Amino acid sequence: MPKRVMGVETEYGLTTATVTGAPSTLTPEDAAQRLFRRVIEWGRSTNTFLENGSRLYLDVGAHPEYASAECDSIDDLVATDKAGDRIMQSMADDANERLAEEGMPERIHLIKNNVDSAGNSYGCHENYLIRRRRDFRARVDALVPFFISRQVITGAGHIRRQPGMGGFEISQRADQMWDAVSSASTRSRPIVNTRDEPHGDIEKYRRLHVIVGDTNMSEISTGLKFAMTEMMLVLLDDGVIMPDLSLVDPMRAIRDISRDLDLKVTVEVEDGRRLTALQIQRIYAEAAHRHYESRGYLADLDPTRRQMARLWLEAIDLLEQGDLDPLRDRLDWIAKLTLLERYRTRSGLGWEDPRLSRLEFAYHDLSPTAGLYTGMVKQGLLARIVTDDRVADAMTTPPATTRAALRGRFVKAASEARRDYMVDWMNLRLLEADGARSVILKDPFSPVDKRVDDLLEHL
Repeated sequence: MPKRVMGVETEYGLTTATVTGAPSTLTPEDAAQRLFRRVIEWGRSTNTFLENGSRLYLDVGAHPEYASAECDSIDDLVATDKAGDRIMQSMADDANERLAEEGMPERIHLIKNNVDSAGNSYGCHENYLIRRRRDFRARVDALVPFFISRQVITGAGHIRRQPGMGGFEISQRADQMWDAVSSASTRSRPIVNTRDEPHGDIEKYRRLHVIVGDTNMSEISTGLKFAMTEMMLVLLDDGVIMPDLSLVDPMRAIRDISRDLDLKVTVEVEDGRRLTALQIQRIYAEAAHRHYESRGYLADLDPTRRQMARLWLEAIDLLEQGDLDPLRDRLDWIAKLTLLERYRTRSGLGWEDPRLSRLEFAYHDLSPTAGLYTGMVKQGLLARIVTDDRVADAMTTPPATTRAALRGRFVKAASEARRDYMVDWMNLRLLEADGARSVILKDPFSPVDKRVDDLLEHL
């Protein structure tokens, strides 16, 4: 089966609380600058590439963002994603130590979710390299029902805080989407962004930029999100006729699906059928499995991809039966719902109670002490794909089988040599008194390049 390069961009919520319980006086902008102080000292900017090949930067609105290095396996992607969490938390730990030394009561918390307490939204964007095709827009349009319905498997769960409409829903992003497919990302916030920035050979590739996905804490949810989508993109690349499931009202459909915890609500297809999200997912999943079997791709899958392919169908079966329990250690929205329902029932709380909101935010807090994730993993309440050692290694080591290996190697060598340099996704530039030596890396799949070897000899 052909390789595919993938990556994930994660915007983190940034909040402050005081050890005294008093209101924080630290503005988000001040907190962000404190968070990035160590990065600025090292990289002279709040926008830098790391030794692991990933990008770290401060986005608009004081949102720290981590864009993973290019990965061609689910294991690498999950490890690099979790490495980003640890890098971010280490920055928060450093900032909090300085705050304590200065006698300030504020402490910085990083929240890996999509909606803050005021209802502001921030994203988790998936990137997939696909072959350049003339019928790109038509093929992407055919995937919209897949992206709308996959939330029943990959959603992170969310307490809806609208007056008179409080309750739990499946997706944090469903209420934030306003368009199906568009070249804009912030103004219309589409499900798929079609801006043509492949970060590779423009004659061969396009980058599919998916905006609709929830930010996941569960490694299994992250793995499923990418593995399911990758299987659909294989159909796209191979020119398979996609199931015709175009929806009459996509934006209404994504919201209706998110708010139906029974998973029974139907959405209208343009051919007149009414289908549940699970029925739509089954049509796509079975089409993908049939194609993989016919091409012999299933036999070529690595263990994690094979596990995710099986779990896609297994999850659909279990959810159709209403049997959520076997999935509560794997799917984020079910893990979170289980946690919140137990606390809500025990304490007799309504969904609008702020204690439930605090518990929800704790589910996404990166701190191993203030957050719940680390403890849930240790107790076996959340299953994993990669080990702690694999994540620790990914903090400083790029994926070995993509272009990221070249970028990470260059950043590490230039930093250790204390040389000035510039890096982006495609370019490596060594700055010298008489100009710059540059290498353009058009092939995202290539981890070796003689030109980079030559460039490093000048350090």
